Amino acid sequence: MQLADLHAELGIPEDYGAGGVRPRYEDATELVEVGPNIVGREQCLEPGTAAAWAGMQQAAAASGVTLLLVSGFRSCAYQARLIRKKINAGQSLDEILAVSAAPGFSEHHTGRAIDIATPGSRPLTEEFEKTAAFRWLVASAADHGFALSYPPGNAAGFAYEPWHWARNP
Repeated sequence: MQLADLHAELGIPEDYGAGGVRPRYEDATELVEVGPNIVGREQCLEPGTAAAWAGMQQAAAASGVTLLLVSGFRSCAYQARLIRKKINAGQSLDEILAVSAAPGFSEHHTGRAIDIATPGSRPLTEEFEKTAAFRWLVASAADHGFALSYPPGNAAGFAYEPWHWARNP
């Protein structure tokens, strides 16, 4: 299905992403498995990011910090399924698009973005910023090529996501 058709089906405005505030991303073409996420679903990343993630996890563990993978690569089709599920659960499209990118606009499509959790903190919530894992990431993630994608007041206009980190290409 074409991206425009997918957007139309989901009710995403035709001008979504206009002006370059939210960049467009293509699905990664080369992926490697990196193990299961926190609910046991196998995750993939592009090869360079997979190696950087493994190194970052090991470095964090050596500092007594546990980093857990919540999600890695997501295809445009999978992103559409997530949005459809939220719509079916009664969320408004505006609410959804404040926290989830439209298909074609998610860093997860690149295979270079990861959502991170740690034991004792609910995944995908702002409470992650109060954890030792977040403090470790702020101090050390750049050493492994990762940066926080959506800090407070980010240019893309997304809600603050202390759990979402991406590796620079």
